[in-house]
Amino acid sequence: MKAIISERYGQADSLTLREVVIPSLDRNQVLVKVHASSINFGNLVLLTGKPLPARLAFGLLKPKYSIPGGDVAGIVEAVGENVTGFQIGDEVFGDLSTSGWGAFAQYTAANETSLALKPSNLTFAEAAAVPMAGATALQAIRDSGKLAAGMKVLLHGASGGVGTFAIQIAKVYGAEVTAVVSTRNTEMARALGADHVLDYQKENLENHEQTYDVIFGVNGAQPLSVYNRLLKENGQFIHVGGESSQMYQTLLKGSWLSMVGKKKYSTFLHRTKQEDLLFLKEQIEAGKIRPIIDREYSLQEVPKAIQYFEKGRSQGKVIISVFN
Repeated sequence: MKAIISERYGQADSLTLREVVIPSLDRNQVLVKVHASSINFGNLVLLTGKPLPARLAFGLLKPKYSIPGGDVAGIVEAVGENVTGFQIGDEVFGDLSTSGWGAFAQYTAANETSLALKPSNLTFAEAAAVPMAGATALQAIRDSGKLAAGMKVLLHGASGGVGTFAIQIAKVYGAEVTAVVSTRNTEMARALGADHVLDYQKENLENHEQTYDVIFGVNGAQPLSVYNRLLKENGQFIHVGGESSQMYQTLLKGSWLSMVGKKKYSTFLHRTKQEDLLFLKEQIEAGKIRPIIDREYSLQEVPKAIQYFEKGRSQGKVIISVFN
């Protein structure tokens, strides 16, 4: 089979397309013929080995996962002897980021618990846009933010993969959503359900007067002093992704602010949960959530796709099409 191989930390041009052996299965795994995958921030971390603390999980000197790719959508080709939830021919989608990665290939071996049946109303490309970004938004909103009906939430960086899901999931939980995006993304944010849209190219958040129960830093970076002013008395800021500088601010200055005041600051990392894939599937089939796709690239174009993703200007997800 063909697969993208990563042998050293570096940039996108260090990735190569090669012929490798189709992976064998252990008793709890499913062999998936990959139809599509997508690019996430985790792909950049696995590629570059930065921020450096990530190497504790990904390998100190070189990536220990030779085939990248976390999101997967495809068809079950074989199942391990202990697998009970899937059978050959099932259309599935899932998140491999905690079970060895490997989706940038024609076939991948996935843990049964990393997969769910694909939403019936999505194509493989659309389904591949959902797992990591959708679960990240869901877990940040439900588990860390504990959003409830009527709460006011600010989503800074709401036009990317996580942000487009965050708008919709926050609305599922009944929140009043303000999305911060660039000029070209204002109409998209409104179409996804945002109650209010701030164009950061026209309005400086330092002059914004509304306050919020929860602020999600989904992308980009603002001084924590800005977020601190925009938070209500017992509000919280949650760093979800984007620039490393925002993460370090949250870990260092945010921890201090959390100790001396009532406002809380935290950094969030998602974990693969099959029950969250099932929740997303249910909401998608009910028409409450939909993926937004910016561009599609072929498997051999993964380096080019990553270079585009790195610019941080994609509207929704960047898709890798493997078997069409």
